[in-house]
Amino acid sequence: MAASRPDADSTLMLDDTKIAEDLFTLRDCLRWATSEFYTHGLHFGHGTASPWDEAVALTLGALHLPWDVDPSVLEARLLPMERLRIVGLVRSRIETRRPLPYLLGEAFFAGAAFHVDERVLIPRSPIAELIEDGFAAWFPEEPPARVLDLCCGSGCIGIATALHLPTAEVDLADISTDALEVAKANITRHDVGARVRAVASDVFDSLVGQRYDLIVSNPPYVDARDLATMPAEYGHEPTLALGAGADGLDIVRRILREARSLLSDDGVLIVEVGNSDHHLEAAFPEVPFLWLEFERGGQGVFVLTAQELDAYAASFA
Repeated sequence: MAASRPDADSTLMLDDTKIAEDLFTLRDCLRWATSEFYTHGLHFGHGTASPWDEAVALTLGALHLPWDVDPSVLEARLLPMERLRIVGLVRSRIETRRPLPYLLGEAFFAGAAFHVDERVLIPRSPIAELIEDGFAAWFPEEPPARVLDLCCGSGCIGIATALHLPTAEVDLADISTDALEVAKANITRHDVGARVRAVASDVFDSLVGQRYDLIVSNPPYVDARDLATMPAEYGHEPTLALGAGADGLDIVRRILREARSLLSDDGVLIVEVGNSDHHLEAAFPEVPFLWLEFERGGQGVFVLTAQELDAYAASFA
């Protein structure tokens, strides 16, 4: 009787085990993972910028080690199960093109860890820098009392704001009930339920009558051309949270038209539009959008005050 052939999973496991046997220290794993990522031409746009950065994030995440771990740990010999986990994650990253935060189930934003999965975008907004500074450029004396994180996804912007501004009350709003489930899990994770609530809303529809000192939004803003040509990694993120029509402004137009009715008279609107910034300026050439610059990179975030929204209301109608 002929011997049966091992199935594909068994062969893969044997391959993973053999690779893991040749890796002893964390440094070995980092070197191997970096080489693999470089060889297979992955795209890095979900929290890292290079094969080395991705390898560091993967290995530290796999071992539940902090980003600022003592460098001496590089020479630590890893257990066989630890090496196998790293090898398995590297293989999954290459073969599926799933972004690393989905593989780890976690992403960091504004200094805090958030649960993420394919129901939400992976946090990567440059707005994190504004949060870490407490939005001090617009609220130099007192922080905003009420904040809205519109199109909240995982809730990272609103929850991070609540963590940095311990007196602020924050609403998280999204049209996706799946995204709101993730946001609620993150509210629980950070124990901010006394000040942060999640609301199902199609833009502002369920928020009529509310008043906010600050509205922050990272809405869908990818135009049709960019959406069709994005690297494979972005295909794992929810299309609902990415695409917004031919010029990427379908949701942004609604925000500009309706935000003033929910802002206090001294309120501020901050919106990220990314690469669609040129579409926005072309659509509203008369509006003096304030485009922000960020120390850690990023583009396409504008600011308008309540007074400016009043002044240009006719343009947004």
